[in-house]
Amino acid sequence: MNRGFYTILSAQFFSSLADNALLIAAIALLTELSEPSWMTPLLRLCFTLSYIVFAAYVGIFADSMPKGRVMFLTNTLKAFGCLFMLFAGHPLLAYAVVGLGAAAYSPAKYGILTELLPPEKLVIANGWMEGLTVISIILGVVLGGALILPSVAGVALGTGILQHIGITTYAGAAVSMIFLIYVLAAVINLFIPDTGVRYPKTTFEPLKTFRSFMSSFVELWRDKLGQISLSVTSMFWGAGAVLQFLVLTWADANFGLNLSQASVLQAVVSIGIAIGAVCAAAFVPLKRCLKVLPMGVLMGIVVIFAAHFNRGMVDGGITLPGGLEVSWAILIAGLIMIVVGALAGFFVVPMNALLQNRGFVLMSAGRSVAVQNFNENSSMLIMLGVYSLMIKGGLSSTAIMEIFGAFVSIGMVAVILTHRHHQAGEDLTAMIGEESPHTKRRDAGKAKN
Repeated sequence: MNRGFYTILSAQFFSSLADNALLIAAIALLTELSEPSWMTPLLRLCFTLSYIVFAAYVGIFADSMPKGRVMFLTNTLKAFGCLFMLFAGHPLLAYAVVGLGAAAYSPAKYGILTELLPPEKLVIANGWMEGLTVISIILGVVLGGALILPSVAGVALGTGILQHIGITTYAGAAVSMIFLIYVLAAVINLFIPDTGVRYPKTTFEPLKTFRSFMSSFVELWRDKLGQISLSVTSMFWGAGAVLQFLVLTWADANFGLNLSQASVLQAVVSIGIAIGAVCAAAFVPLKRCLKVLPMGVLMGIVVIFAAHFNRGMVDGGITLPGGLEVSWAILIAGLIMIVVGALAGFFVVPMNALLQNRGFVLMSAGRSVAVQNFNENSSMLIMLGVYSLMIKGGLSSTAIMEIFGAFVSIGMVAVILTHRHHQAGEDLTAMIGEESPHTKRRDAGKAKN
Protein backbone atom coordinates (compact mmCIF):
# COMPACT_ATOMS: atom_id res chain seq x y z
CA MET A 1 0.00 0.00 0.00
CA ASN A 2 1.24 3.50 -0.81
CA ARG A 3 1.30 6.61 1.35
CA GLY A 4 -1.87 7.96 -0.23
CA PHE A 5 -3.86 4.98 1.06
CA TYR A 6 -2.70 5.53 4.64
CA THR A 7 -3.56 9.22 4.33
CA ILE A 8 -7.10 8.23 3.29
CA LEU A 9 -7.32 5.87 6.28
CA SER A 10 -6.22 8.62 8.66
CA ALA A 11 -8.79 11.08 7.31
CA GLN A 12 -11.55 8.46 7.46
CA PHE A 13 -10.67 7.54 11.04
CA PHE A 14 -10.95 11.09 12.38
CA SER A 15 -14.04 11.89 10.29
CA SER A 16 -15.88 8.77 11.52
CA LEU A 17 -14.64 9.36 15.07
CA ALA A 18 -16.20 12.84 15.02
CA ASP A 19 -19.49 11.57 13.46
CA ASN A 20 -20.06 9.13 16.31
CA ALA A 21 -18.88 11.45 19.07
CA LEU A 22 -21.19 14.15 17.73
CA LEU A 23 -24.19 11.81 17.97
CA ILE A 24 -23.65 11.46 21.73
CA ALA A 25 -23.09 15.21 22.12
CA ALA A 26 -26.24 15.95 20.09
CA ILE A 27 -28.27 13.65 22.37
CA ALA A 28 -26.91 15.55 25.38
CA LEU A 29 -27.80 18.83 23.69
CA LEU A 30 -31.38 17.67 23.13
CA THR A 31 -31.55 16.86 26.84
CA GLU A 32 -30.25 20.31 27.78
CA LEU A 33 -32.91 21.86 25.53
CA SER A 34 -35.58 19.74 27.30
CA GLU A 35 -36.74 18.30 23.99
CA PRO A 36 -39.08 15.25 24.10
CA SER A 37 -37.43 11.83 24.23
CA TRP A 38 -38.90 10.76 20.87
CA MET A 39 -36.55 13.19 19.15
CA THR A 40 -33.45 11.18 20.13
CA PRO A 41 -33.86 8.34 17.58
CA LEU A 42 -34.70 10.94 14.93
CA LEU A 43 -31.05 12.04 15.04
CA ARG A 44 -29.99 8.81 13.35
CA LEU A 45 -32.92 9.03 10.94
CA CYS A 46 -31.99 12.59 9.87
CA PHE A 47 -28.39 11.48 9.36
CA THR A 48 -29.32 8.38 7.31
CA LEU A 49 -31.97 10.01 5.12
CA SER A 50 -29.31 12.10 3.36
CA TYR A 51 -27.81 8.92 1.89
CA ILE A 52 -31.17 8.19 0.25
CA VAL A 53 -32.53 11.61 -0.64
CA PHE A 54 -29.30 12.91 -2.16
CA ALA A 55 -28.03 9.62 -3.63
CA ALA A 56 -28.55 10.80 -7.22
CA TYR A 57 -26.38 13.87 -6.69
CA VAL A 58 -23.55 12.90 -4.36
CA GLY A 59 -22.12 10.38 -6.82
CA ILE A 60 -21.88 12.99 -9.57
CA PHE A 61 -20.37 15.46 -7.12
CA ALA A 62 -17.75 12.90 -6.04
CA ASP A 63 -16.74 12.36 -9.69
CA SER A 64 -16.70 16.04 -10.60
CA MET A 65 -13.26 16.73 -9.12
CA PRO A 66 -10.32 14.88 -7.50
CA LYS A 67 -11.62 12.74 -4.62
CA GLY A 68 -9.26 14.30 -2.06
CA ARG A 69 -10.79 17.71 -2.74
CA VAL A 70 -14.30 16.25 -2.41
CA MET A 71 -13.37 14.73 0.95
CA PHE A 72 -11.97 18.08 2.10
CA LEU A 73 -15.14 19.95 1.12
CA THR A 74 -17.48 17.39 2.70
CA ASN A 75 -15.53 17.32 5.97
CA THR A 76 -15.71 21.11 5.93
CA LEU A 77 -19.49 20.79 5.57
CA LYS A 78 -19.55 18.48 8.61
CA ALA A 79 -17.57 21.07 10.56
CA PHE A 80 -20.13 23.69 9.49
CA GLY A 81 -22.87 21.38 10.84
CA CYS A 82 -21.09 21.48 14.21
CA LEU A 83 -21.04 25.27 14.18
CA PHE A 84 -24.70 25.34 13.17
CA MET A 85 -25.50 23.06 16.12
CA LEU A 86 -23.56 25.37 18.44
CA PHE A 87 -25.12 28.63 17.33
CA ALA A 88 -28.94 28.50 17.29
CA GLY A 89 -29.39 25.57 14.90
CA HIS A 90 -31.67 22.78 16.11
CA PRO A 91 -29.67 19.55 16.74
CA LEU A 92 -31.88 17.53 14.36
CA LEU A 93 -31.39 19.94 11.47
CA ALA A 94 -27.69 20.38 12.26
CA TYR A 95 -27.09 16.63 12.37
CA ALA A 96 -28.92 16.35 9.03
CA VAL A 97 -26.34 18.79 7.61
CA VAL A 98 -23.57 16.54 8.96
CA GLY A 99 -25.39 13.57 7.39
CA LEU A 100 -25.37 15.35 4.03
CA GLY A 101 -21.62 15.80 4.38
CA ALA A 102 -21.25 12.11 5.24
CA ALA A 103 -23.42 11.06 2.28
CA ALA A 104 -21.26 13.07 -0.11
CA TYR A 105 -18.05 11.93 1.63
CA SER A 106 -18.79 8.20 1.25
CA PRO A 107 -18.64 7.92 -2.59
CA ALA A 108 -15.32 9.77 -2.50
CA LYS A 109 -13.67 7.72 0.26
CA TYR A 110 -14.60 4.37 -1.30
CA GLY A 111 -14.39 5.55 -4.90
CA ILE A 112 -10.80 6.71 -4.53
CA LEU A 113 -9.77 3.18 -3.51
CA THR A 114 -10.68 1.87 -6.97
CA GLU A 115 -8.80 4.76 -8.60
CA LEU A 116 -5.70 4.53 -6.42
CA LEU A 117 -5.25 0.75 -6.09
CA PRO A 118 -5.24 -2.22 -8.49
CA PRO A 119 -8.24 -4.61 -8.25
CA GLU A 120 -6.25 -7.32 -6.46
CA LYS A 121 -5.67 -4.98 -3.50
CA LEU A 122 -9.29 -3.91 -3.05
CA VAL A 123 -10.18 -6.61 -0.51
CA ILE A 124 -7.14 -5.68 1.59
CA ALA A 125 -8.01 -1.99 1.34
CA ASN A 126 -11.64 -2.59 2.30
CA GLY A 127 -10.57 -4.78 5.19
CA TRP A 128 -8.44 -2.00 6.61
CA MET A 129 -11.10 0.62 5.89
CA GLU A 130 -13.91 -1.35 7.56
CA GLY A 131 -11.75 -2.45 10.49
CA LEU A 132 -10.56 1.08 11.19
CA THR A 133 -14.07 2.47 10.77
CA VAL A 134 -15.42 0.01 13.35
CA ILE A 135 -12.68 1.05 15.77
CA SER A 136 -13.49 4.72 15.17
CA ILE A 137 -17.19 4.03 15.86
CA ILE A 138 -16.41 2.41 19.20
CA LEU A 139 -13.91 5.10 20.19
CA GLY A 140 -16.23 7.83 18.90
CA VAL A 141 -19.06 6.73 21.18
CA VAL A 142 -16.63 6.52 24.12
CA LEU A 143 -15.16 9.92 23.24
CA GLY A 144 -18.60 11.53 22.95
CA GLY A 145 -19.55 10.15 26.35
CA ALA A 146 -16.31 11.45 27.86
CA LEU A 147 -16.56 14.92 26.32
CA ILE A 148 -19.96 15.63 27.88
CA LEU A 149 -18.73 14.75 31.38
CA PRO A 150 -18.44 17.77 33.71
CA SER A 151 -14.85 16.77 34.50
CA VAL A 152 -13.91 17.13 30.81
CA ALA A 153 -16.31 19.73 29.40
CA GLY A 154 -15.89 21.79 32.56
CA VAL A 155 -12.17 22.15 31.87
CA ALA A 156 -12.89 23.51 28.39
CA LEU A 157 -15.46 25.93 29.77
CA GLY A 158 -13.09 26.96 32.55
CA THR A 159 -10.66 28.49 30.08
CA GLY A 160 -13.19 31.22 29.37
CA ILE A 161 -12.64 31.03 25.61
CA LEU A 162 -15.87 29.18 24.87
CA GLN A 163 -17.91 31.35 27.21
CA HIS A 164 -16.58 34.42 25.43
CA ILE A 165 -18.26 33.24 22.20
CA GLY A 166 -21.51 32.26 23.92
CA ILE A 167 -20.95 28.56 24.69
CA THR A 168 -21.86 27.90 28.31
CA THR A 169 -23.12 24.27 28.49
CA TYR A 170 -21.30 20.94 28.75
CA ALA A 171 -22.89 19.66 25.53
CA GLY A 172 -21.87 22.85 23.73
CA ALA A 173 -18.30 22.44 24.94
CA ALA A 174 -18.30 18.85 23.66
CA VAL A 175 -19.59 19.91 20.22
CA SER A 176 -16.92 22.63 20.00
CA MET A 177 -14.17 20.07 20.66
CA ILE A 178 -15.65 17.70 18.06
CA PHE A 179 -15.57 20.60 15.61
CA LEU A 180 -11.77 20.62 15.96
CA ILE A 181 -11.64 16.91 15.05
CA TYR A 182 -13.54 17.63 11.83
CA VAL A 183 -11.08 20.41 11.07
CA LEU A 184 -8.20 17.97 11.59
CA ALA A 185 -9.83 15.45 9.23
CA ALA A 186 -10.33 18.17 6.60
CA VAL A 187 -6.67 19.21 6.84
CA ILE A 188 -5.53 15.60 6.36
CA ASN A 189 -7.70 15.42 3.23
CA LEU A 190 -5.54 18.12 1.67
CA PHE A 191 -2.64 15.64 1.56
CA ILE A 192 -4.54 12.94 -0.35
CA PRO A 193 -2.91 12.56 -3.79
CA ASP A 194 -4.74 13.19 -7.05
CA THR A 195 -5.17 9.80 -8.76
CA GLY A 196 -5.40 11.39 -12.21
CA VAL A 197 -8.73 9.67 -13.01
CA ARG A 198 -11.23 11.96 -14.74
CA TYR A 199 -14.84 11.32 -15.77
CA PRO A 200 -17.01 12.93 -18.47
CA LYS A 201 -18.54 16.22 -17.38
CA THR A 202 -22.13 15.97 -16.17
CA THR A 203 -24.70 18.53 -15.12
CA PHE A 204 -26.74 18.75 -11.93
CA GLU A 205 -30.08 19.26 -13.67
CA PRO A 206 -32.55 17.64 -11.22
CA LEU A 207 -34.56 15.49 -13.66
CA LYS A 208 -31.60 14.55 -15.84
CA THR A 209 -29.50 13.70 -12.79
CA PHE A 210 -32.25 11.50 -11.34
CA ARG A 211 -32.63 9.64 -14.64
CA SER A 212 -28.87 9.13 -14.80
CA PHE A 213 -28.87 7.76 -11.26
CA MET A 214 -31.72 5.36 -12.02
CA SER A 215 -29.85 4.21 -15.12
CA SER A 216 -26.80 3.44 -12.96
CA PHE A 217 -29.08 1.76 -10.40
CA VAL A 218 -30.59 -0.54 -13.04
CA GLU A 219 -27.23 -1.23 -14.70
CA LEU A 220 -25.61 -2.36 -11.45
CA TRP A 221 -28.58 -4.57 -10.53
CA ARG A 222 -28.62 -6.14 -14.01
CA ASP A 223 -24.94 -7.00 -13.84
CA LYS A 224 -24.66 -10.61 -12.64
CA LEU A 225 -21.82 -9.85 -10.25
CA GLY A 226 -23.21 -6.46 -9.28
CA GLN A 227 -26.57 -7.87 -8.20
CA ILE A 228 -24.90 -10.55 -6.07
CA SER A 229 -22.73 -8.05 -4.19
CA LEU A 230 -25.55 -5.49 -3.89
CA SER A 231 -27.91 -8.13 -2.51
CA VAL A 232 -25.39 -9.24 0.10
CA THR A 233 -24.32 -5.78 1.30
CA SER A 234 -27.90 -4.46 1.40
CA MET A 235 -29.05 -7.50 3.35
CA PHE A 236 -26.10 -7.25 5.73
CA TRP A 237 -26.53 -3.57 6.60
CA GLY A 238 -30.30 -3.87 6.91
CA ALA A 239 -30.13 -6.87 9.23
CA GLY A 240 -27.14 -5.34 11.03
CA ALA A 241 -29.10 -2.19 11.86
CA VAL A 242 -31.79 -4.33 13.48
CA LEU A 243 -29.32 -6.55 15.32
CA GLN A 244 -27.72 -3.43 16.80
CA PHE A 245 -30.94 -2.82 18.73
CA LEU A 246 -31.74 -6.51 19.18
CA VAL A 247 -28.51 -7.10 21.07
CA LEU A 248 -29.68 -4.62 23.71
CA THR A 249 -33.10 -6.23 24.23
CA TRP A 250 -31.58 -9.75 24.05
CA ALA A 251 -29.03 -8.85 26.73
CA ASP A 252 -31.80 -7.51 28.95
CA ALA A 253 -34.25 -10.40 28.45
CA ASN A 254 -31.75 -13.29 28.52
CA PHE A 255 -29.09 -11.99 30.93
CA GLY A 256 -30.73 -9.20 32.93
CA LEU A 257 -28.18 -6.59 31.79
CA ASN A 258 -28.98 -2.89 31.95
CA LEU A 259 -28.45 -0.52 29.01
CA SER A 260 -24.92 0.41 30.02
CA GLN A 261 -23.87 -3.23 30.42
CA ALA A 262 -25.64 -4.33 27.23
CA SER A 263 -23.85 -1.66 25.22
CA VAL A 264 -20.62 -3.53 25.95
CA LEU A 265 -22.00 -6.49 23.96
CA GLN A 266 -22.70 -4.06 21.10
CA ALA A 267 -19.06 -3.04 21.18
CA VAL A 268 -18.04 -6.71 21.23
CA VAL A 269 -19.96 -7.28 17.97
CA SER A 270 -18.05 -4.37 16.43
CA ILE A 271 -14.76 -5.87 17.58
CA GLY A 272 -15.78 -9.12 15.88
CA ILE A 273 -16.53 -7.25 12.64
CA ALA A 274 -13.07 -5.68 12.77
CA ILE A 275 -11.49 -9.12 13.29
CA GLY A 276 -13.45 -10.58 10.37
CA ALA A 277 -12.55 -7.63 8.15
CA VAL A 278 -8.84 -7.98 8.86
CA CYS A 279 -8.97 -11.76 8.27
CA ALA A 280 -10.76 -11.23 4.94
CA ALA A 281 -8.09 -8.73 3.93
CA ALA A 282 -5.37 -11.24 4.77
CA PHE A 283 -6.85 -14.43 3.33
CA VAL A 284 -9.44 -13.61 0.62
CA PRO A 285 -8.17 -12.34 -2.75
CA LEU A 286 -10.68 -10.55 -4.97
CA LYS A 287 -10.78 -13.44 -7.46
CA ARG A 288 -12.04 -15.76 -4.71
CA CYS A 289 -14.40 -13.31 -3.01
CA LEU A 290 -17.54 -15.29 -3.88
CA LYS A 291 -16.22 -18.25 -1.88
CA VAL A 292 -17.15 -16.42 1.35
CA LEU A 293 -20.92 -16.43 0.69
CA PRO A 294 -21.54 -19.53 2.90
CA MET A 295 -20.24 -17.48 5.86
CA GLY A 296 -23.44 -15.44 5.62
CA VAL A 297 -25.53 -18.58 5.97
CA LEU A 298 -23.48 -19.60 9.02
CA MET A 299 -23.89 -16.13 10.55
CA GLY A 300 -27.68 -16.43 10.40
CA ILE A 301 -27.52 -19.86 12.06
CA VAL A 302 -25.36 -18.51 14.89
CA VAL A 303 -27.86 -15.67 15.45
CA ILE A 304 -30.69 -18.22 15.74
CA PHE A 305 -28.63 -20.20 18.26
CA ALA A 306 -27.83 -17.01 20.21
CA ALA A 307 -31.55 -16.21 20.50
CA HIS A 308 -32.02 -19.18 22.83
CA PHE A 309 -28.87 -18.82 24.90
CA ASN A 310 -29.46 -17.38 28.39
CA ARG A 311 -27.86 -17.12 31.80
CA GLY A 312 -29.75 -20.16 33.11
CA MET A 313 -27.89 -22.50 30.75
CA VAL A 314 -24.45 -22.03 32.36
CA ASP A 315 -23.63 -21.77 36.06
CA GLY A 316 -20.74 -20.09 37.82
CA GLY A 317 -18.36 -17.36 36.78
CA ILE A 318 -14.94 -15.85 37.30
CA THR A 319 -13.51 -12.90 39.17
CA LEU A 320 -11.61 -10.47 36.98
CA PRO A 321 -8.74 -8.24 38.17
CA GLY A 322 -10.18 -5.51 40.38
CA GLY A 323 -12.71 -7.85 41.99
CA LEU A 324 -15.29 -7.68 39.17
CA GLU A 325 -17.35 -10.88 39.01
CA VAL A 326 -18.60 -11.99 35.60
CA SER A 327 -20.73 -15.06 34.95
CA TRP A 328 -19.67 -17.67 32.42
CA ALA A 329 -22.98 -17.15 30.62
CA ILE A 330 -22.19 -13.50 29.87
CA LEU A 331 -18.64 -14.36 28.79
CA ILE A 332 -19.98 -17.01 26.41
CA ALA A 333 -22.57 -14.51 25.15
CA GLY A 334 -19.73 -12.10 24.42
CA LEU A 335 -17.88 -14.86 22.54
CA ILE A 336 -21.00 -15.60 20.50
CA MET A 337 -21.31 -11.93 19.57
CA ILE A 338 -17.65 -11.85 18.52
CA VAL A 339 -18.31 -14.86 16.26
CA VAL A 340 -21.39 -13.15 14.74
CA GLY A 341 -19.39 -9.99 14.08
CA ALA A 342 -16.37 -11.88 12.69
CA LEU A 343 -18.53 -13.88 10.26
CA ALA A 344 -20.24 -10.66 9.15
CA GLY A 345 -16.97 -8.83 8.58
CA PHE A 346 -15.44 -11.81 6.79
CA PHE A 347 -18.15 -12.04 4.12
CA VAL A 348 -19.20 -8.40 3.69
CA VAL A 349 -15.71 -6.92 3.12
CA PRO A 350 -14.99 -9.01 -0.01
CA MET A 351 -18.49 -8.18 -1.28
CA ASN A 352 -17.76 -4.47 -0.84
CA ALA A 353 -14.55 -4.87 -2.83
CA LEU A 354 -16.35 -6.76 -5.61
CA LEU A 355 -19.11 -4.13 -5.76
CA GLN A 356 -16.57 -1.31 -6.00
CA ASN A 357 -14.72 -3.08 -8.79
CA ARG A 358 -17.86 -3.79 -10.83
CA GLY A 359 -19.18 -0.26 -10.32
CA PHE A 360 -15.87 1.27 -11.41
CA VAL A 361 -15.86 -0.92 -14.54
CA LEU A 362 -19.50 -0.31 -15.47
CA MET A 363 -19.89 3.39 -14.67
CA SER A 364 -17.71 5.39 -12.26
CA ALA A 365 -16.40 5.12 -8.74
CA GLY A 366 -18.60 7.84 -7.25
CA ARG A 367 -21.86 6.81 -8.93
CA SER A 368 -21.51 3.13 -8.05
CA VAL A 369 -20.87 3.89 -4.35
CA ALA A 370 -23.86 6.27 -4.36
CA VAL A 371 -26.05 3.45 -5.71
CA GLN A 372 -24.64 1.14 -3.05
CA ASN A 373 -25.35 3.67 -0.28
CA PHE A 374 -28.90 4.17 -1.56
CA ASN A 375 -29.62 0.44 -1.47
CA GLU A 376 -27.96 -0.20 1.90
CA ASN A 377 -29.56 2.71 3.71
CA SER A 378 -32.98 2.01 2.18
CA SER A 379 -32.62 -1.57 3.42
CA MET A 380 -31.75 -0.28 6.90
CA LEU A 381 -34.81 1.96 7.08
CA ILE A 382 -37.14 -0.76 5.78
CA MET A 383 -35.85 -3.41 8.16
CA LEU A 384 -35.92 -1.04 11.12
CA GLY A 385 -39.54 -0.31 10.20
CA VAL A 386 -40.30 -4.04 10.13
CA TYR A 387 -38.52 -4.40 13.48
CA SER A 388 -40.69 -1.65 14.97
CA LEU A 389 -43.83 -3.40 13.72
CA MET A 390 -42.64 -6.67 15.29
CA ILE A 391 -42.16 -4.94 18.63
CA LYS A 392 -45.59 -3.31 18.34
CA GLY A 393 -47.02 -6.75 17.59
CA GLY A 394 -45.67 -8.03 20.89
CA LEU A 395 -42.99 -10.40 19.58
CA SER A 396 -40.23 -11.27 22.04
CA SER A 397 -36.56 -10.53 21.40
CA THR A 398 -35.98 -14.29 21.04
CA ALA A 399 -38.61 -14.60 18.32
CA ILE A 400 -37.33 -11.53 16.46
CA MET A 401 -33.73 -12.82 16.57
CA GLU A 402 -34.93 -16.15 15.17
CA ILE A 403 -36.76 -14.40 12.35
CA PHE A 404 -33.85 -12.17 11.39
CA GLY A 405 -31.33 -15.01 11.70
CA ALA A 406 -33.50 -17.16 9.43
CA PHE A 407 -33.91 -14.22 7.04
CA VAL A 408 -30.13 -13.84 6.69
CA SER A 409 -29.51 -17.58 6.23
CA ILE A 410 -32.33 -18.08 3.72
CA GLY A 411 -31.40 -14.89 1.90
CA MET A 412 -27.77 -15.96 1.57
CA VAL A 413 -28.81 -19.41 0.33
CA ALA A 414 -30.92 -17.66 -2.33
CA VAL A 415 -27.92 -15.52 -3.32
CA ILE A 416 -25.68 -18.61 -3.59
CA LEU A 417 -28.23 -20.45 -5.76
CA THR A 418 -28.64 -17.37 -7.97
CA HIS A 419 -24.88 -17.13 -8.41
CA ARG A 420 -24.65 -20.82 -9.35
CA HIS A 421 -27.40 -20.30 -11.92
CA HIS A 422 -25.51 -17.35 -13.43
CA GLN A 423 -22.21 -19.25 -13.31
CA ALA A 424 -23.73 -22.10 -15.32
CA GLY A 425 -24.25 -19.75 -18.25
CA GLU A 426 -20.83 -18.05 -18.28
CA ASP A 427 -17.56 -17.87 -16.39
CA LEU A 428 -18.19 -14.96 -14.04
CA THR A 429 -14.87 -15.45 -12.24
CA ALA A 430 -13.07 -14.14 -15.31
CA MET A 431 -14.97 -10.84 -14.95
CA ILE A 432 -13.81 -10.26 -11.37
CA GLY A 433 -10.96 -7.77 -11.19
CA GLU A 434 -11.46 -6.35 -14.68
CA GLU A 435 -9.65 -3.08 -15.32
CA SER A 436 -11.83 -0.01 -15.62
CA PRO A 437 -11.83 2.02 -18.86
CA HIS A 438 -11.35 5.12 -16.68
CA THR A 439 -8.04 3.72 -15.41
CA LYS A 440 -7.01 2.81 -18.94
CA ARG A 441 -7.59 6.39 -20.09
CA ARG A 442 -5.62 7.69 -17.11
CA ASP A 443 -2.68 5.39 -17.84
CA ALA A 444 -2.80 6.24 -21.53
CA GLY A 445 -2.63 9.92 -20.65
CA LYS A 446 0.38 9.32 -18.43
CA ALA A 447 2.09 7.39 -21.21
CA LYS A 448 1.65 10.30 -23.64
CA ASN A 449 3.15 12.71 -21.15
